[in-house]
Amino acid sequence: MTEQTAPDTLLQRVIVPLASESDAQKTCQSLLPRIEDSHGEVIFLHVIEKGGGAPDKASVEQMETRAEVLFDKAEAAASARGIPAERRLVYGTDVVETILEAAQNESASSVAFTPRAGNRLVRWLSGDTALRLVTESSIPVIVFPESAEEPDS
Repeated sequence: MTEQTAPDTLLQRVIVPLASESDAQKTCQSLLPRIEDSHGEVIFLHVIEKGGGAPDKASVEQMETRAEVLFDKAEAAASARGIPAERRLVYGTDVVETILEAAQNESASSVAFTPRAGNRLVRWLSGDTALRLVTESSIPVIVFPESAEEPDS
């Protein structure tokens, strides 16, 4: 028999990767009401992907500025619900490995996100980050459907 983790424990210290503004908004809408109910805390995480020898898509300063906008919006949503929130900006060549390493370093109880839309070809070409997060993580991963409704109050 496998050991199960209580829902309240899952939401005690949640790592929330933020990739874009719409991603942050969707994940916050799905996750924050649940964290509020369990009296947990959230760590918003943004990974600046380094090219590993290839040219970066934008300057580091541009990517850091973009991350600050994501953090500000996500923290405002958490603050509106009275949820303690922290921000972490990390750098890495493999987004999934970087997220999972940060989760371990932060002693996170889980990783939670809403996957970005995309067809099978796009997911295959991008390495399907969502699938890798779920299959490679050593801690629970909570994946919210894109159209998740807020839980009943």
